[in-house]
Amino acid sequence: MRPSLKQTYLTTVLVFWILSSCQAPKQETQTVAASPVSFTGSASCQGCHTKPFQDWQQSDHFRAMQEASDSTVLGNFNDQTFVANGITSRFFRRDGKFIINTQGEDGRNHDYEVRYTFGYFPLQQYLVDFPGGRLQATRVSWDSKANKWFLQYAGQKIHPRDWLHWTGNGQNWNTMCASCHSTNLQKNYHFDSDTYTTTWTDINVGCESCHGPGSRHISLVKSSAYSQGEREVNSGLVYSRDTLPRQQLNTCAPCHARKSDISASLLHSDELLDDLIPQVISNEFYHADGQIREEDYEYGSFSQSKMFHLGVRCSNCHNPHSGQLVKTGNDLCMSCHLPKYNTKEHTFHTVNTEASECVSCHMTSKVYMGNDVRRDHSFRIPRPDQTAAFGTPNACNSCHANKSPDWAAKAVEQWFGPKRPYHFSDDLVPGSLLNEKSEAHLVALLADRMQPAIARATAASYLANIGTPSSAAALVAALKAEQAMIRYHALRALGEFPPDSWLQAAVPLLRDKVRAVRIAAADLFHQLPAESLPASAQADYQKADAENRQYLEYQTDFAVGNVMLGDYELQGAKPVRAIQAYVRGLQKDSLMNYARFNLSAAYNTVGKNDEALKTLQEAAAIDPRNDRTYYNLGLLYYEMKDVPKASQNFSTAVRLRSRIPGVYFNYGLLLQQTGKSQEAERVLLSGYSLEPNAENINYALAYLYFQQRKPAKARKHAEVLRRLNPNNPDYQEFFRVLGL
Repeated sequence: MRPSLKQTYLTTVLVFWILSSCQAPKQETQTVAASPVSFTGSASCQGCHTKPFQDWQQSDHFRAMQEASDSTVLGNFNDQTFVANGITSRFFRRDGKFIINTQGEDGRNHDYEVRYTFGYFPLQQYLVDFPGGRLQATRVSWDSKANKWFLQYAGQKIHPRDWLHWTGNGQNWNTMCASCHSTNLQKNYHFDSDTYTTTWTDINVGCESCHGPGSRHISLVKSSAYSQGEREVNSGLVYSRDTLPRQQLNTCAPCHARKSDISASLLHSDELLDDLIPQVISNEFYHADGQIREEDYEYGSFSQSKMFHLGVRCSNCHNPHSGQLVKTGNDLCMSCHLPKYNTKEHTFHTVNTEASECVSCHMTSKVYMGNDVRRDHSFRIPRPDQTAAFGTPNACNSCHANKSPDWAAKAVEQWFGPKRPYHFSDDLVPGSLLNEKSEAHLVALLADRMQPAIARATAASYLANIGTPSSAAALVAALKAEQAMIRYHALRALGEFPPDSWLQAAVPLLRDKVRAVRIAAADLFHQLPAESLPASAQADYQKADAENRQYLEYQTDFAVGNVMLGDYELQGAKPVRAIQAYVRGLQKDSLMNYARFNLSAAYNTVGKNDEALKTLQEAAAIDPRNDRTYYNLGLLYYEMKDVPKASQNFSTAVRLRSRIPGVYFNYGLLLQQTGKSQEAERVLLSGYSLEPNAENINYALAYLYFQQRKPAKARKHAEVLRRLNPNNPDYQEFFRVLGL
């Protein structure tokens, strides 16, 4: 039972959200036209599409990015000074150029020339040239509503070495922003030199950003065959006005979703996950019920809604060219809904007041980027009862802040009766707690084909934290789900389970029809010896693994992308390459401690424990409250045969109330080995109280009590083992002796 250094692998999901319906009626497939030869620029569309072109010129898309000039720069550069969080910035003109004097990456103030404007309303940022082809977006921005300078993240004093500093990777235009603010954006990141040669066709979001390259369309409409009535699907474009709802949503989602891009090579298929991986609605970025919390954009919310399920598309509410609503106020909602919903009998508020607007109850809002008000597009019914039980927000108390959630819940009961219609959050919220009752909720939601795919995929992602055979079985069953997002996250979650529970079932997904699913399957098998795969699947694995590596390499201009690649190399028994990737990631974000955990594991693998120790000590200096740092230090010191320091670091992790079962397991074993059985019992029981389903803790307690000849106590924990992992050969003799 000697503890050994555990390698910590980072499971990363960048991004962002799913286009897949609940159990929606099947739609016809509409074939996408063959890729046109080239982009032609928005100006080529004006002659035939005058009104859409004029609408577009008034839109935020048109103003998404522009060269800095007197007509495009909104900010006051007449020698203005702005102070925020102890940093003084000055805005002035010099030789006709717009200059910002502010804190640079070295912590000192410098003059920076504004090259481009970024955005227009309600705020405008500015882009500054940096070496290596980089453009960086300023965080001191112009408030277009109040006509003043402001700091988007007031109260956050960000160190110049922080990833989020305006000169850092988190505010790098090429990586974070460019693809959604310009047309035909080619990032062109060069891994070896860590530089960019980024290009675009149109500097802003032009016609071809949505409709696809236009050269084939132009050739088609100019042809004699076209004038004689011969037509082609989508008129030679990727997307036309007659495209199905699913394809329109696929067109909007890449820029209106929190997501990670898979490749620079877009497939433009009917399946969103061929080109990007949307973020699920877990409590990492959303509230536990799926309401927006972080900067989540619209797609992750909309894909939860009944409207999404019933085929409502973005253009039903928004003019796709101007970006404006097609109607105002409740008139927009009454386009589809019965007039009875626009009465006091439904809203219980006076008609024609803000409180009676549909959006006040069904599309709550939140401010992002300092002054940008965005509405939640999940169109949900307020649930103050969930607020009372779980602390999730609700529309009622967002207005009636002086009242309690119980007060609001009782009002809803008086109006609509004591029972609330089922919503997937009734399972997702308790499932997100990851306690002893969570599994039943998550398994039920994952299996419910009537619920939104994004909610079911979120349930799959949570099940990764519940290591029971029944959770594994539910995830294996989900590998056959119709929606790609569910299959994708089931594969990701199965990485936390023993391979024998999923190996046979996962093999067919190496040749799944959707690229993201093939990538996830390849990543799952990458951690196994090559001989684990049947010979008939080797070719499929090699193809899927090549896609996986391409996906990982495409992320390497991003700090966390290097960690992802490092994990891949470490799992593939290439620790030297892993070290290189982790070091590159830390060069982009020096405060990224989880990269240090993985880096220390890689150093340990190649026998460089001094470097591993130094890396973890740096992590402790940066974040002295991180329990994982001390857990890893304890493991490393034990391996280096420094038992006192190992014990000291394990103790610190316990004192920080770590929820890592390995902390209590390894510390308990160490105490037991050094003859401190009572203290070992206390530590193990502390871990058990925090994680009652942790297999290793239950095993350690059962073994401890068995040694102490306390069979009743040993049996209690052995019964947990039998429930969690009944076929484990290491437990069989244990079960037999204890009469199980």
